[in-house]
Amino acid sequence: MTQSAINDTRKAELLSTVVEHIDITSFDARPIIDAMGKMSFTSRDLARATGIYNQMLEDPDCTIFLVIAGSTSAGGCMDAYAELVRSGMVDAIVATGASIVDMDFFEGLGHKHYQALEVPDDDTLRSLLIDRIYDTYIDEEQLQDCDFTINKIANALPPQAYSSRAFIREMGKYLVEHGKKENSLVKLAYEHDVPIFCPAFVDSSAGFGLVKHQVDCMKAGRPYMVLDAIADFRELTDIKVKAGTSGLLMIGGGVPKNFIQDTVVCAEILGHDDVEVHKYAVQITVADVRDGACSSSTLQEAASWGKVNTGIEQMVFAEAGSVVPLLASDAYHRGHWKNRARRAWGKLFD
Repeated sequence: MTQSAINDTRKAELLSTVVEHIDITSFDARPIIDAMGKMSFTSRDLARATGIYNQMLEDPDCTIFLVIAGSTSAGGCMDAYAELVRSGMVDAIVATGASIVDMDFFEGLGHKHYQALEVPDDDTLRSLLIDRIYDTYIDEEQLQDCDFTINKIANALPPQAYSSRAFIREMGKYLVEHGKKENSLVKLAYEHDVPIFCPAFVDSSAGFGLVKHQVDCMKAGRPYMVLDAIADFRELTDIKVKAGTSGLLMIGGGVPKNFIQDTVVCAEILGHDDVEVHKYAVQITVADVRDGACSSSTLQEAASWGKVNTGIEQMVFAEAGSVVPLLASDAYHRGHWKNRARRAWGKLFD
């Protein structure tokens, strides 16, 4: 057997078990959350956070922002986030480029994430073109298909400035026409006019495809499309101003967390002195609060910056993949979303 054949066999062995995304509609977490509310520590925190999310859903005036950082999409929560969009349980999304492109759009093209049933040394994985996220594998060759598809979408657009929201909308449109997965967050967001913002969009597979687009256009002497990060901030602030009452469901922290919270300050800078701070806020994170980093700053701390209400907030210090399914299933089965009006904030920019 040739070395190439040996490598192909070994790669197939390592990529043999697909990550199966949890279906929050298939089980009812309400009894578990109710029981946790009578406990202590993180269990009680999660029950209170779930209660706050249900308050957001019950409030007819509340626009809900889903904020995602980290790798929970690759780890099995992808369908949970998709269901929140499908059922009208979130109205806008702020996320990392990796969550949207490398994970969701990637699977929308028909590719998969895999469970790492064993973890050989990472140099071996590199030689087999397998990328690792802790105990999850991604086929690098499939990920390159994602890069080139982003490049293809960019090449088909008029050469002008786009916010990440506008470009991700084009990605959703592409999946409607060419995608291979119904449960794609990007696709469903396009169909339901739920805008997605990625303030660090090029920090993902999109970056490679867009750099190639720009370089190829420069070599050919043609104009090229560009991303306008300022437009991201402006558009998201527009939504916050027009929404009035708002709530945050934040998974992880980092740039997406700070970006959505800063819309309150930006609105004030633009002269909207009556802008409301975010009324409701939940953050699920494992980040330590002691280092002063954005990811770990508590919601109470954010109140000092005039971003979040101190009255209806809850930090949950837990690995998000272990608690998001419970929170989302509870909210789904309590059914407050059935009476919510869809905001369709994406239409604001048509």
